[in-house]
Amino acid sequence: MRDIQHIKIGILGMGYVGLPLAVEFSKHHDVIGFDINNNRITELKLNSDSTREVSSDELNNAGNIVFSSDLSDLEVCNVFIVTVPTPIDDNKLPNLKPLLEATKSVGKVLSKDDVVIYESTVFPGATEEECVPILEDISGLKFNKDFTVGYSPERINPGDKYHRLPDIVKVTSGSSPEAAKFVDDLYKKIITAGTFKASSMKEAEAAKIIENTQRDLNIALINELAIIFDKMSIDTEGVLKAAGTKWNFLPFRPGLVGGHCIGVDPYYLTHKAESMGYRPEIILSGRRLNDSMSSYVVNKLIAGLAKNNIDIKGANILIMGIAFKENCPDIRNSKVVDVIKELKDRGCKVSVYDPLVCSNDVEREYGISVDKRLQEDSYDALVVAVGHDEFKKMGLKNIQKLGRENSIIFDLKYLFNSNEVDLRL
Repeated sequence: MRDIQHIKIGILGMGYVGLPLAVEFSKHHDVIGFDINNNRITELKLNSDSTREVSSDELNNAGNIVFSSDLSDLEVCNVFIVTVPTPIDDNKLPNLKPLLEATKSVGKVLSKDDVVIYESTVFPGATEEECVPILEDISGLKFNKDFTVGYSPERINPGDKYHRLPDIVKVTSGSSPEAAKFVDDLYKKIITAGTFKASSMKEAEAAKIIENTQRDLNIALINELAIIFDKMSIDTEGVLKAAGTKWNFLPFRPGLVGGHCIGVDPYYLTHKAESMGYRPEIILSGRRLNDSMSSYVVNKLIAGLAKNNIDIKGANILIMGIAFKENCPDIRNSKVVDVIKELKDRGCKVSVYDPLVCSNDVEREYGISVDKRLQEDSYDALVVAVGHDEFKKMGLKNIQKLGRENSIIFDLKYLFNSNEVDLRL
C-alpha cells in the first residue's frame, strides 16, 4: 500500500464529477486530470469550465493540476480515480463501455502497490466482476496482492452551489481492510462533511444506486398523483403545500425525470436483479410512469391549444429550457427532448430557448437547434420546461409578451402562480 502522504493522483474523466475532485485533491497532492476529449482539456487549460461546476478563479488557483489527454502522463500516478459516465443504451440496459475503456487505460499504466478507486455508478458487484479482471489482464498484476481497489460513489448534484463536493458525506470502501482505510483516509482530506466507510464495495455500490432509485419512485408517485388531481381539477401544488405542513412529508414535485442519474441508475439495479432471476415490479413501474410523462405533457398541451381554437398543425411552440434540470447546462438524457420530438411529430413548429446550454452540444447530441433570441408576439404556446433562475428573472409579463393574442402558457416547474398561467403540470 502506498504512503498516503507521497502519492500522485490520476483522475480519469474531467466532467461534473472528476473536475471538482481534481480541484479539491490538488490542495493536498499533485493531480493529473485526464480526459479523452481534447476540446475539454483545452478549455480547462484556459481556466474555463463549460459545466459551470468550477469557477475560473478556482481553476486558476489549482496550481497542482496538470490537464492532459495523453495516457502516458498518468504513468507517474499511483492512485487512479475513475469518474466516467455509466449510461444506458437504447434498450435501457447498462452501457459499461466508457467504464471498461477507462479501466483498460488504467491497466496500461498500473504499477505494483497502486490503488484504483471507482466513483462511476454501477450495479452491485460490477467493480470486482467487470473491472478488476481487466486490470489484472492488462497490467499482469494480481488483485489484492499487487494492487488494490476502492469504490466511493459520486454524489455531485450538478448546478447546486450549496451542496458541493466537500459538503456532502462521502461513502467509501475498499477491496481489503487496508485498502478501505486508505481510501477513507484519502477522502477525509477533502470532505469536510465527513466520510462513511461501508463494510464492502458491494454495499457502497448498492447504497449509491438506491439513492436515485428512491428519488425516482417518489417522483413517480407524485407524477401519478398529479395526473389524478388534474382529472379532479385540483391544483397539485396546493395539495403538496398543504400536505407539506406535516414534518415528515417528503417535498417532491412532479416533473420530467431525465439526467444521467435518476432516469438511469434504477435500470442498473433492475438489470442486475433480473440477471439473478428476480423481476423488480415496483422499480420498473415507477420508471415506466416517469418515462411516460413527456407524452402526458404533450397531450395536455394539445388539449389546451384545442380549447383556445389553435390549430395543432403548424402551431408555433416555444420550449423554454432543454437542460435536464434547472440552473445547469447538462443536457444528458433530457426528457424535454422527448416533448420536442413528439410535438414535431404532431405537426407543431417548435422553437427552443435555453441560455445555459451549449447550442453546438444540443445540435450534435439531438439534432435540435437552440434559438439565441426570443421574438415578441410570435408563439401560440410557451412551455416553461426547466426552472432556470433566468426564466424567473424574466418575469411572467415579459414571457407573456412573447405569445400571440390567444396564446397559452404551460408552466411545468411551478415558477408562477396557478392563476397566472393557463396550464400547470
